[in-house]
Amino acid sequence: MNFFSFKNWVLTFTLIVFSTGAFAGLAPDELVRKTADDVISAIKSDKDIQNGNKQKIYQLAEEKILPSFDFERISRLVLGKAWRKATDQQKKQFKAEFRSLLLRTYSIALSKYKDQGIEIKPMRMKPSDEIVTVKTEIVQDGAQPIKVNYALAKNEDSWLVFDIVIEGVSLVTNYRSQFSSEIRKGGMDSLNQKLAKKNKSNKD
Repeated sequence: MNFFSFKNWVLTFTLIVFSTGAFAGLAPDELVRKTADDVISAIKSDKDIQNGNKQKIYQLAEEKILPSFDFERISRLVLGKAWRKATDQQKKQFKAEFRSLLLRTYSIALSKYKDQGIEIKPMRMKPSDEIVTVKTEIVQDGAQPIKVNYALAKNEDSWLVFDIVIEGVSLVTNYRSQFSSEIRKGGMDSLNQKLAKKNKSNKD
């Protein structure tokens, strides 16, 4: 697995995004169902996105995907012990660079959408639950469904994503392994510098 990469997203995450502003107050599974339709419709109706217009693809990812993430929680989970030892400036830089890395990842997935569908699995939750998992499958012609599970935490009257598990591979666990290796070798500043370099090269 390449450094700073997550298991081939191929289209998976970007078929489901959680537009928390538009669907605040909905149960997590219903939110997934409604927003999946919204995003897929947006892709199908925009020829520029279908033709690979990078500006529009990035804009769609920026507006529809990233606001649904709890970057504070994800950063803490991904960095583990290193988060507690990091300075405020190191934490701030990491969150900014990690966000940029994920933005590019999801933008690439958006650009590859080819009429996949989504099946939302039945979900059980109690009114008092503050953390839930929404299980889904990405359905595609001529291939096995791809299992994608979303871990969400309650944030006032809406839900935010803090982990995604694709075919048993966790985003948090995957990046924690990669980042901890880099931190052991060069420290937190080295990790931030490599993330910044990676993001800059992706823009050039």
